[in-house]
Amino acid sequence: MLRLGLPIALGGFLLDQATKWLVLNHVMNPPQVIPVTDFFNLVLGFNTGVSFGMFGEAPAWILMVFTLAIVAGLLGWIKRTDNRLTAAALGLIVGGALGNLLDRLRQGAVTDFLDFYIGSYHWPAFNLADVAIVCGAGLLLIESVLARDSTKARSA
Repeated sequence: MLRLGLPIALGGFLLDQATKWLVLNHVMNPPQVIPVTDFFNLVLGFNTGVSFGMFGEAPAWILMVFTLAIVAGLLGWIKRTDNRLTAAALGLIVGGALGNLLDRLRQGAVTDFLDFYIGSYHWPAFNLADVAIVCGAGLLLIESVLARDSTKARSA
């Protein structure tokens, strides 16, 4: 399923990088908050940690090695799977992980710019790489439920 997973990974990576380039070079000059709707702003932030800034004090090289190890494992999984949904989900995760990894390599932090909120509560800012990772993980959960239901139906 590499023929499905790799193009999806590449597409997610390129879309993430294109939006970050657009925000950094054309939208946020100078950095500011741009209100878009009553629940969404464009902002500019740089996350040195992982999810929600966790492990921000860890050396960047550790996060990069960890990311590369995960990507290598996911690519092996894509190669072994015969399920299209699994390959697509893993491709999304790989593309997102590589998009954030490139940010760390280039600037030492991940560029975040999507800010959703309700009232005064703001979800931590994120980017399209994060969206790809979350969507990929969600698809893996859906696939695991579908596989379980299929197994139950066959055994009944």
